[in-house]
Amino acid sequence: MTLRSDTSVLGNKERPTGLKARLFAPATLQKLLAFVSLILLLVFFSIASSAFMQVDNILGILQATAVNGVLAIACTFVIITGGIDLSVGTLMTFTAVICGVFLTYWHLPMWTGVLAAIGTGALCGTISGTLTAKMKIPPFIATLGMMLLLKGLSLVVSADKPIYFNDTENFYMISQDSLIGYFIPSLPVPNAVLILFILAIASSITLNRTALGRYTFALGSNEEAVRLSGVNVDRWKIAIYALGGSICGVAGLLIASRLNSAQPALGQGYELEAIAAVVIGGTSLSGGAGTILGTIIGAFIMSVLTNGLRIMSVAQEWQIVVTGLIIILAVYADILRRRKL
Repeated sequence: MTLRSDTSVLGNKERPTGLKARLFAPATLQKLLAFVSLILLLVFFSIASSAFMQVDNILGILQATAVNGVLAIACTFVIITGGIDLSVGTLMTFTAVICGVFLTYWHLPMWTGVLAAIGTGALCGTISGTLTAKMKIPPFIATLGMMLLLKGLSLVVSADKPIYFNDTENFYMISQDSLIGYFIPSLPVPNAVLILFILAIASSITLNRTALGRYTFALGSNEEAVRLSGVNVDRWKIAIYALGGSICGVAGLLIASRLNSAQPALGQGYELEAIAAVVIGGTSLSGGAGTILGTIIGAFIMSVLTNGLRIMSVAQEWQIVVTGLIIILAVYADILRRRKL
């Protein structure tokens, strides 16, 4: 039997292969749908309110997306393994508080605070990974416990008071200054957005070009098969959670720099928007599939939607309702996509 170059036979069915298969793959269609949805939201809110496309508002959307996008990148690695991390929001807050301790309480150089935030995030991620991999605690329970633990520690370490960075010179520049604006004055993109895209590129390379990335997908696809092949599954799982934690440390630095303070009561709730961005972007909650590009698109959708509803004076409680509906629809879309595989 002769086959056409763009098809393969499975049983009695012909399925597209090659370029056509990639273009019409469910994951690709999910990303295209997310991108089209983002464009439609931008058009809708631009028409609904003249204030939406104002420069200050666009910069506000970019700043908000920077924090949520970084947290979503951290979640992407974990979710691709088939796990979940509910602690990313409070971990972000805890790393910001630790940075405040180093810089404000102990008056150490700024680079020590940066390393402390990222290192603390990696340590907490390692603990979450150990609870999941070694102690066999379900990821949902392990990270839920870590979420509450970190929330309490943030309040304890800060004495339930915000830690301000007024005495730390140039700390605001991490998030609020614009390196791009120095070279292109008409394009004052905040450093936080630049950091988001640099981190996204680095994470995409890690996910697609390194052993860590390959094992991230493999664990989500069939963890038992990976284990039977002789791979130290626990070690790689812990490494993935540690990487996610260190990325949360970056988010902690961004939000602390943006607010010029570490707010110990902040953080809970951020994990929901981060997970929603990941799912909207096409990452499967069952693991084994996902991209950083899709996650970034999902993060922008969440930020644009929240900002647009606020500008249209939609009550905050209804904003929460809309966010919940989007999460449900995104998960249902993921279920439909998996049925087609």
